[in-house]
Amino acid sequence: MKKKLALGILLFLLAMALLFVARTAAFQSRQIAVTPAPALPLDANALATRLAGAVQIPTISHQDRAALDPNAFLAFHRYLETHFPRVHATLQREAVNTYSLLYTWPGTDAAAPPILLIAHMDVVPIEPGTESDWEQPPFSGAIQDGYIWGRGTLDDKASVLGLLEAVEYLLTQGVTPQRTVLLGFGHDEEVGGEQGAKQIAALLKSRNVAPEFVLDEGMAIVEGLIPGITVPVGLIGIAEKGYLSVELIAESAGGHSSQPPAETTVGILAAAIHALETHQMPANLNGPVRTMFDFLGPEMPFGMRMVFANADLLAPLLQSQLAASPATNASIRTTTAPTMLDAGIKDNVLPSHARAVVNFRILPGDTSESVLKHVQAVINDERVTAKPLAEGSEPSPISPVDSPAFALLQKTLRETTPEAIVAPGLVVGGTDSQHYAAITSGIYRFLPLWLTGPDLARIHGSNERIAIENYQRVAAFYTRLLQNAVSAQQQI
Repeated sequence: MKKKLALGILLFLLAMALLFVARTAAFQSRQIAVTPAPALPLDANALATRLAGAVQIPTISHQDRAALDPNAFLAFHRYLETHFPRVHATLQREAVNTYSLLYTWPGTDAAAPPILLIAHMDVVPIEPGTESDWEQPPFSGAIQDGYIWGRGTLDDKASVLGLLEAVEYLLTQGVTPQRTVLLGFGHDEEVGGEQGAKQIAALLKSRNVAPEFVLDEGMAIVEGLIPGITVPVGLIGIAEKGYLSVELIAESAGGHSSQPPAETTVGILAAAIHALETHQMPANLNGPVRTMFDFLGPEMPFGMRMVFANADLLAPLLQSQLAASPATNASIRTTTAPTMLDAGIKDNVLPSHARAVVNFRILPGDTSESVLKHVQAVINDERVTAKPLAEGSEPSPISPVDSPAFALLQKTLRETTPEAIVAPGLVVGGTDSQHYAAITSGIYRFLPLWLTGPDLARIHGSNERIAIENYQRVAAFYTRLLQNAVSAQQQI
């Protein structure tokens, strides 16, 4: 009996091993072979100088919208008009809601759906007290040591200026697009895009404009950030997470701290927060993260390739490994982040009111409603009320990777950065692209910046900068993308 059992186990293990190996062998690369594009005669120093000048204009978005400086945004408009004369002589420019901009480059084929390339002109403020941390003043636009320094060099004036550089160059070459090209530049992305991108999208919808695809910021070319991958990876966002902040309030009788009850409002609220942190929403390996590993897995060493080729059978192992890192954990679940806490007026007074805010970034497949139900079920304490702090945003729809638009982006990236592989991904933050879901199903999020680990801390942080060579690549990518997209319709 024991021999039969042992033989059965051995045969089962052998069958599983053969299954794993067979599936790994069938797990083929999804990279496309291309011929590298010829280098473009773009003047790197001139590119850098124009971006540096744009950085010097402090187009800051404040949480208090009343603090917006209209003169800065209008000065930015004038700067673009001055430094991109062919664009402004050829394309139609419209101011949307005063401060956002929509450019139209008409195509010769009115029946061909347009493409829409978007970016944002606004930047985040400098955190008070960190000014001295900057090696170059944050709005100096200094060009030093091979870098352009200042707020917006990475997020997101490199995209605004890079797109205009591409169109300006193509106009010098006498290019007339077959399909219409739209450029949309919002002015308040850093505070949600309600007054900028949302209004541009509404205007386009009112005109029955349905772009073939939208391209926005969101992901980049990363190096040294993905275990098992030694070459650069161009990550193209095919979806982004939703956003919901939940306010928690605990109330009880106050009093003197010398005679505290068994549980104070602070303790009740702390227990609620602890419960949420220790009972996270469930992981989900389907959706964008699974698609990403379908592209990345075949490029990994054999052992890791076998794991991802059999991801459905090894889901618990994969979830455990991915959950161990904050970066990868964010790609497989709705994340829970307590961010604000307020209680008490004096050290010897029991507070009758304690308040906290917990921020959730919602994975596609979850919803604001399911997050709120999770919060209430986990806390399970009638002394704590939970309600949305403000209107959030739902996760975006997932854009297809088998579309001509994704193939176009993959082809262009491979042509301009031949050493990189390409994979779809999930944007864990928010972008202006969320506002365009009503006019197209093809929304992709990729800014062709080359980023390493230390660069990520500079976005919204101190010492934001971009290498001149890096910015030249941005302009070259956009130029090649437009060459591919507008010269022959069949390429899309």
